[in-house]
Amino acid sequence: MKKIALYSILLTLTFSSCKKKVEENKDTINTSEAFNKLLDNYNEESFKFFPLNATFAGDNRYNDQLPNYLLDEFSKQLKSFYTQTKDSLATFKDTDLSDTEKLSKAVLLWDCDINIEKLTFPDFTPINQMWTMQLMFGQLASGAGAQPFKTVDDYNNWLKRVDHYLEWMQSTEEKMKEGIKANHVLPKSLIKKVIPQLAALTNQNINKHLFFQPVKNFPKNFTDADKTSLTEAFTLMVKDKVIPAYTKLHKFMSTEYLAAGRTSSGIDDTPNGEAYYAHQIKTYTTTTMTADEIHQLGLSEVARILSEMEKVKTQVGFKGNLKAFFDNVRDNKELMPYTEPQQIIDNFNAIHSKTKPQLKKLFGKKPKTPFEVRRTETFREASASAEYNQGSLDGTRPGIFYVPIPDASKYNVYADEALFLHEAIPGHHYQISLTQENQDLPEFRKTLWYSAYGEGWALYTESLGKELGLYTDPYQYFGMLSMEMHRAIRLVVDTGLHAKGWSREKAIQYSLDNEAEPEASIISEIERYMANPGQALSYKIGQLKILELRAKAEKTLGDKFDIKEFHNQVLETGCIPLALLETKIDRWIATVK
Repeated sequence: MKKIALYSILLTLTFSSCKKKVEENKDTINTSEAFNKLLDNYNEESFKFFPLNATFAGDNRYNDQLPNYLLDEFSKQLKSFYTQTKDSLATFKDTDLSDTEKLSKAVLLWDCDINIEKLTFPDFTPINQMWTMQLMFGQLASGAGAQPFKTVDDYNNWLKRVDHYLEWMQSTEEKMKEGIKANHVLPKSLIKKVIPQLAALTNQNINKHLFFQPVKNFPKNFTDADKTSLTEAFTLMVKDKVIPAYTKLHKFMSTEYLAAGRTSSGIDDTPNGEAYYAHQIKTYTTTTMTADEIHQLGLSEVARILSEMEKVKTQVGFKGNLKAFFDNVRDNKELMPYTEPQQIIDNFNAIHSKTKPQLKKLFGKKPKTPFEVRRTETFREASASAEYNQGSLDGTRPGIFYVPIPDASKYNVYADEALFLHEAIPGHHYQISLTQENQDLPEFRKTLWYSAYGEGWALYTESLGKELGLYTDPYQYFGMLSMEMHRAIRLVVDTGLHAKGWSREKAIQYSLDNEAEPEASIISEIERYMANPGQALSYKIGQLKILELRAKAEKTLGDKFDIKEFHNQVLETGCIPLALLETKIDRWIATVK
């Protein structure tokens, strides 16, 4: 009887324990479902606020939309969205979340905070020569970008989106007039670069107009009636809407706004400019570093890389000083072997082929998303840098490496190997595509972009050249050093321009003294930094952190260090602030050890 009673008690206790565990598991499941629903809702609402992001991700539900983000009402709604998201996140305790969910929570909190902070600064310069809406929209208008033109609905969606875009153009002029009154305007040198970009789209020849190009590439399955009606609609759109809008904005920019343009170069010469630059540093480096700290780091990195460049100069037998060697590389006709743009594209494809056998030694995962090299569109290539545009989330649109080639005969190839690693493979294409293809990540993290991580990774991959079978030519290795120097110089000149009173001319001369980039390219770069303060800091800050984490892992793990797994650990989380990346890698090191 005692044994039976004891067994009964044990059975009751066991049942109670199991029931408790089931209830706990149920609570965990419910919490996880609720948390992931919050993340999904955040992603959905973000696409509604920023439908262009949805289009670039390959989500076509919002292809006819474009909210006017310059309106005060839009800013109020956006701030409310971020604030409500933060309030919802606060209801979830870290102890109730998995490690992946905790990281998503930390990333989303950071994203909300930095965007709320951004909304405190009025946008008086919504247009510049390098970064802003009119350039992205021109890419889409060509029919060769992310906006699809495969169905009749696609063409009609674009017609509707153009109407919204023209409203933005009108608001742009109004905002810039407010900026004139508030003494917050672009430098004259930047305005002078925007004017010809706008002028190119006042072209009265409709058949050659950029916005008319989709009509020239109708899908074969379109009926004659579809082609006729869409041709008429696009003709009216270009003739009666687009050309007049660009003509009006061009007139304003080339007269009233140019006259009001400032002669200073840095953002600190605008109202609240110092606080804005501090915000930009935080945004683009995802750190708490100050402008002075970054400036000193830049000076240190410039000195280190100069010593490495001296070794290459000696290796190739050049007898002059390093500055003379820079001039020699800039003007060396043997490094300008091409006459046609396609030859340059072919060279990048050859670099790709050379690295393919080595990539599997460093990377355990390869993106499924296709990849292409293309020439930058003519309307913007004079002011453009080489760049990567991500493929769609479903992989149906390829990742594209765009190369500006204004004059093929003057194109210098000395840095092409490093440039390909950075912009293409295994740089941006691997990082972005693997993130988008990672089914373990919530949707909002697949399209999130933090420049310190994304650009830091791309710059880090330039250092992998020798491991990938490249840099056997000393000039190509010098090209890698030059590209790293270029990013180190950015730490100096960006902070110099925006926090230390440097002029455009002083920044240009500092660059000419310390790197081999052509003068025209350097001028374009300096004006790029003037247009978007702080963005240029992200590359070197991110690269140095990834190099630091790799060195720490190699030293701590010794024979247990696996370079493929290290790269996987860095890439699998997608874009995250650097402090969160460091915490993740430290945990991985501890686990392996």
